[in-house]
Formats: sequence, C-alpha cells, structure tokens
Amino acid sequence: MTLSPLLPTEIIENRIYVFRGQKVMLDRDLARLYEVEIRFLNQAVRRNIDRFPPNFCFQLTDDEWKMLRSQFVILKPGRGGKGFCPLVFTEHGIAMLSGVLKSKRAIAINIQIINAFIALRNMAIEHSDLRLRVDFLEKQYDAQFKIVFDALRQTIDNDSKKSEIGFREKK
Repeated sequence: MTLSPLLPTEIIENRIYVFRGQKVMLDRDLARLYEVEIRFLNQAVRRNIDRFPPNFCFQLTDDEWKMLRSQFVILKPGRGGKGFCPLVFTEHGIAMLSGVLKSKRAIAINIQIINAFIALRNMAIEHSDLRLRVDFLEKQYDAQFKIVFDALRQTIDNDSKKSEIGFREKK
C-alpha cells in the first residue's frame, strides 16, 4: 500500500536544522505538520519522557535558540516566539513520536519526515562520493593542467614584452 504524500518533501526538508552535529526538527514545526497544538505535543513527550533520551530529543540552549531566531527575519521582539527554548527531535525522536501521537495524520507525516531524513542522508553520501572522485581526478590530471597553465603564463608574459600598440607622435 502506497500512501500519497500529504506535503511536498521540500516543506519538510526546509524545517530540518543541524544542532550539536545532529539533524533535528523543532517542536513547533512538528506540531504544525501534525496539526496539533505545540503544548499538546510537548505534553505528550513529557508524559512519555522515558521514550525520549537526549539523543532523541533535547532542548536548545539560549544561544542556540538566539542563533536560530536570527535566521527568522519575520520575528519581532516580544512577538511570534515562545518564552522558552524549544525542544528539538532527531530522526529517532520523530520516529518515537509516532508511538506517542497516535493520529493517522501523525503517522502519515512521520513516514514522510523519515523519508526526508533518508533522502538527505543519501544526498550527503552522493556528495561525498563526488568529492572523492574530484579529488582523484585532480591528483590524476594535475600534472597535465600544470603544463596548460605554464603555457598560458608564458604566452601572457611574452605578450606583455611586445611593443605598445597605437600611434606615436614624431618629434
């Protein structure tokens, strides 16, 4: 059985951040995606805190939250934000949320989110493969390109030694 996506993958990918070396999503973004109030999501987490160890879910520090908020241009002081730092969920924490939030939408959105994390991981692998291939080609063909650059430098140097172009006044 294939579920049709509820949301474009880009919407999910644009809400994935990196903190403490881990890809995470904010509690408020997850609440919007699940169409639940943020307090309901956080309450469900607190009631099941044993399911959310620090590598699944953690609270941002004041500095991390300030840094992230500075990227949200539309936020104004005193408006649009919570009075405390948000919880963030890793891929594993998001998977655990499906067991805590039992609505059909939460389960369907969780599947999409996990697929977005997998797609990002695959992209990272592809980029590292590409980087290795470029490094290999650079090492392999570096000597040949050196000859080309040396020839270009020599041509430029020879051209600059030629006489000036233009008319001269006879004295």
